[in-house]
Amino acid sequence: MKLVTLLFLLLGCYFSMASPFSKSKNDTIINTHNKDFVIHVKKAQSNFILDGIINEPDWEKAQKATNFHRVLPTDTGYAQQQSEVLMAFDDKAIFMAVTFYDTIQGKRVMESFRRDFSFPNNDNFLSFFDTFLDQTNGFSFGVSASGAKWDGIMYDGNNISTNWDCKWESKTKHYPNRWVTEMRIPFKSIRYPSGSQHWNANFSRLDLKSDEKSAWAPVPRQFPTSTLAYTGVLKFNEPLPKSKIQFSLIPYVFGSFVNDYEAGTGNEYHKDFGFDAKIGISSSMNLDLTYNPDFAQVEVDQQVTNIDRFELFFPEKRQFFLENSDLFTGFGFHTITPFFSRRIGLDAPVLGGARLSGKLGNDWRIGFMNMTTKETTEHLSRNFTVVSLQKKIFARSNVGLIFVNKEYLNQPKNSNLFNRVVGFDYNLASKNNFWNGKFFYHRSFQPNSPDKQYAEGFSIRYHRKNIQFRLAQTSVGENYKAEAGFIRRTGYNFIGPELTYLFVPNRKVVSHGINIENENYFNTDLNLIEQENSIAYEFQFKDRSELSFGVNDIFIELQHDFDPTHQGNHFLQQGSSYNFQHVFVNYESTRKTLFNWEAKLVSGEFYNGDIKIVEGTLGYRYQPYMNLTLNFAYTDMDLPKPFERTKYWLIGPKLDLTFTDKIFLSTFVQYNEQVDNMNVNMRFQWRYQPVSDIFLVYTDNYFPNSWKSRNRAIVLKVTYWLN
Repeated sequence: MKLVTLLFLLLGCYFSMASPFSKSKNDTIINTHNKDFVIHVKKAQSNFILDGIINEPDWEKAQKATNFHRVLPTDTGYAQQQSEVLMAFDDKAIFMAVTFYDTIQGKRVMESFRRDFSFPNNDNFLSFFDTFLDQTNGFSFGVSASGAKWDGIMYDGNNISTNWDCKWESKTKHYPNRWVTEMRIPFKSIRYPSGSQHWNANFSRLDLKSDEKSAWAPVPRQFPTSTLAYTGVLKFNEPLPKSKIQFSLIPYVFGSFVNDYEAGTGNEYHKDFGFDAKIGISSSMNLDLTYNPDFAQVEVDQQVTNIDRFELFFPEKRQFFLENSDLFTGFGFHTITPFFSRRIGLDAPVLGGARLSGKLGNDWRIGFMNMTTKETTEHLSRNFTVVSLQKKIFARSNVGLIFVNKEYLNQPKNSNLFNRVVGFDYNLASKNNFWNGKFFYHRSFQPNSPDKQYAEGFSIRYHRKNIQFRLAQTSVGENYKAEAGFIRRTGYNFIGPELTYLFVPNRKVVSHGINIENENYFNTDLNLIEQENSIAYEFQFKDRSELSFGVNDIFIELQHDFDPTHQGNHFLQQGSSYNFQHVFVNYESTRKTLFNWEAKLVSGEFYNGDIKIVEGTLGYRYQPYMNLTLNFAYTDMDLPKPFERTKYWLIGPKLDLTFTDKIFLSTFVQYNEQVDNMNVNMRFQWRYQPVSDIFLVYTDNYFPNSWKSRNRAIVLKVTYWLN
């Protein structure tokens, strides 16, 4: 343990290449990788009209960000499809005017009008703003060729959560040889240091006709253009306006009809109200409040056929939990994390809660969350409290502490129900982003205080154009318990290296190479209980299609009885061992054609039998109004007696209609043979004001054979953003 900690601290000192005592913002700017890429942004002297016509006097005086650099298919030279970005600001907002020149004739690729579009499926422009100059957190705004908006909160140096929304405006206009977008982003919609004159920023363009991705400040091809280590610099000619205390109230009312036919509840009608509130404590600190929240409008999860031994992970989509979410969910690994927000409110309604998150000074971040769920017939009322503190060290690394408390309210006498976790994380990120890693140690506390309540691990990753290497290690005690977190398994030790070597010929085949991965699980006595060896060869083509194929060799000694079919009739016995192999092929087509598809084929042995899996997605768009997709999965398991041959179909057609940039209708049908269920989810959304919506959601679950309804619900929800 001490050796691992020392190793990571030494790596941080060596690779970060910056003094841990650097405090001034100017020092941080000097340490940015693309510090010589600078845009001088002037304060506007007149008003802007967002119309897609760049003819205001302030645009004529603004400095142009030009000569975008190619990132893909290769990161050498300037982009063939050039772009220009102009910027200005006034006392209330920052403005951008972006021109995207076309040298190739043909329709621009635009999937829909839906907000937070899929990045690889659209011609688009994205901007990335590192307002606190920490090269770790920031904001992203963008548009697709259809004019659809994109906004998101940035974390971990390049990741973006697009479920975060704020108020801003844009207008897109098309010309024969170019398309133009003008944007207005209010200062009150984002966080930044009061009086700052410098931000780090970058601009990215994806043009699918030319199969080209480009960026204003150059980014190596192995990294996404959102990588904040490779931003340029914005210099404002005056200090930005001092941020005032902002208050936004988002009240909502809803009514619903529910009938659980299986439980025989009969028709039930509900009506209620609630609200969310956002209070800007400072320019860098935000307080979120919620009372009686309802999440009926959140998109349903895409189902999967479950042949695994462990719980499946589904991402958080609820707006309240998303801003600065890494302060709460970024601890540990995604398979062993002390806090997973989906534990709150999915098995009992949320009564209310508060969430404070943001920056304290230049190097500190803090997060506090307190949520309470209602008492139900199955669960006591519970209170969830999470406190985290993060300190930036070196150039882009940080250390963090987290405390998670789950308390049961109104407990019976003489009971003592609680669960707590305390954790420490060190996150390594080198200045040039070639090295990334993590070390963590967490401990849980629960009644009777058993031993072996620890979870610890580390990972280190080296990422260059041709070679990528990763090494991960985890140890989890038998009694480690994080009831408010996500834990796939306990009582094991894991170590797993992975190596990829790529050739980059820059022809029709842009890159190809071999990937080798080895995963090893040991029990607490350090006896091998599971091992997976994988070798694959990967191709990436110029049109952004991808192909990979390979073989897996797996050894498993079961620690518990296991039914691969999940039917509960027969089990493979605890202590039995299996060694099996299968081959796989993956293909993903180009996204620039109206019809696109991806598929995965698996064939070979499975425990003491055989398995075949065919899964994938078919897609067709009538741009930008209709996007039709069909998710499918066919699983054929042939295990020896007493098991019977099992075949599962999972089919999920989804129709997404975007009539305008304000009116949307989606229908998602999922037939899951494994759970003998047909789910229908229809969601109508009318954004009648900025970030204010009317939702009408219909959900029904059927028995596929008889078409009898299991349960049915209709929800009408109206929200309004008062700002």
